[in-house]
Amino acid sequence: MTRIVSWNIQWCRGADGAVRPERTIAALREMGAPELICLQEVAQCFPGLPGGGAEDEVALLRDAFPDHLAIWGPAVDVPGEDGGRARFGNLLLSRLPVGQVFHRLLPAPAETTLPSMQRACIEAVITLPWGPVRIMTTHLEYYSARQRNAQIAALREIQAEASEVARKPVPAKKGSPAFAARPRPASALICGDFNCEPGAADYAAMIAPDEMGARPWRDAWSVLHGSRPHAPSVGLHGAEWPKRAYCCDFAFLTDDLASRLSAVEIVDATAASDHQPLLLTLED
Repeated sequence: MTRIVSWNIQWCRGADGAVRPERTIAALREMGAPELICLQEVAQCFPGLPGGGAEDEVALLRDAFPDHLAIWGPAVDVPGEDGGRARFGNLLLSRLPVGQVFHRLLPAPAETTLPSMQRACIEAVITLPWGPVRIMTTHLEYYSARQRNAQIAALREIQAEASEVARKPVPAKKGSPAFAARPRPASALICGDFNCEPGAADYAAMIAPDEMGARPWRDAWSVLHGSRPHAPSVGLHGAEWPKRAYCCDFAFLTDDLASRLSAVEIVDATAASDHQPLLLTLED
């Protein structure tokens, strides 16, 4: 059994507006410290975030889960106030063996009327009990529909590329480990804050069939719960936004993983963020 949690932790800022990394860590431990922990909105020495004190949350989370390998993928990387770097992005913690890792910046076409932030995706080949699977975690643009649409197209292209590479393995070059042939399977799961609702155009684009009629991504919630409405992942516990509860946090997986999916739930008890964790279980 492999448990995966995806959670936008809002730089460890709870629904009460207070930044308390220890509360975020405690909530993850209450979930049993899943084998794969996929986090969005992780801050590293980033001053000025509401309620924050420029904490190094990457170090705090890495130290809190010493049995997990930390894969840090900042999307925003700018000068800090103390001469160091201020970073903001995604963090993947894995208790399972990690192979090749890809750090991907997502497209951000020019947007002159709306604020926006650089977005990124971590892609890691992780050996699950039955074999290698690509685990991806991301956080898409909130304000700009144009940028979000481009980012979804990019994620679909990444999956199309991986599927082709799996069908046509790249030959290795003798004498150079940089050119070694490494597994990159088509089998994959992507999770994160997609900043769109079920049924919206962006959501539909994510699960749309490809040119050959195949569905590169299936919504894990719908695989297990059918037409049952998605449980809300934001708008609970009195957080300052949004004004209503809805779902914008998803996990999408490839067809071969659908039969292994045994549980998908929104953990609605915690108020350690303005988002709720999404917890999944894959059977061996």
